[in-house]
Amino acid sequence: MKLVWTARAFLISLAMSFTVNAFAQDSERPVKMKELPEAVRKTVQEQSKGAILRGLAKETKDGNTYYEAELKVKGHRKDVLMDPSGAVVEIEEEVALASLSAEVQATIKKGAGKGKIFLVESITRNNAVEAYEAHVRTAGKQTEIKVAPNGQVISVEEDQDDNDKKIGRAKPQKKKKP
Repeated sequence: MKLVWTARAFLISLAMSFTVNAFAQDSERPVKMKELPEAVRKTVQEQSKGAILRGLAKETKDGNTYYEAELKVKGHRKDVLMDPSGAVVEIEEEVALASLSAEVQATIKKGAGKGKIFLVESITRNNAVEAYEAHVRTAGKQTEIKVAPNGQVISVEEDQDDNDKKIGRAKPQKKKKP
């Protein structure tokens, strides 16, 4: 009997350590401007000229630290992801569906089906648009459709939390094959 309890205690502690490690590896928490490294602060100030700064976050992804500035520019969303040196790693910026190429629009509309496309963002890395991400609601569920500039589907992810992405909240996702 003592062996059974010892084994159970071991398994529970092992499971807890995996859970803690999983959360520790990929995390996001709100931060204040004064908590940012100087280089990141300068980049945030440059990127937010003429914009409203809606929030800041410190993220850890795959063991790497990043900082995100959530902005509102001329009425649309713009999220800027930076590394600790202040270099811009990625920009997600809201765009109008109608402004995209016919191929990209067709792929997004086909993927959305009867769902409502409520947000489309361009994803820019190394000063080039890498993809477009369409956020679609269908029957109370949210799906993200990622499309390459040539109109090819990159991925489709179903969001378990039907709320828009907010800094400081993890967004659990389940990947689906396209």
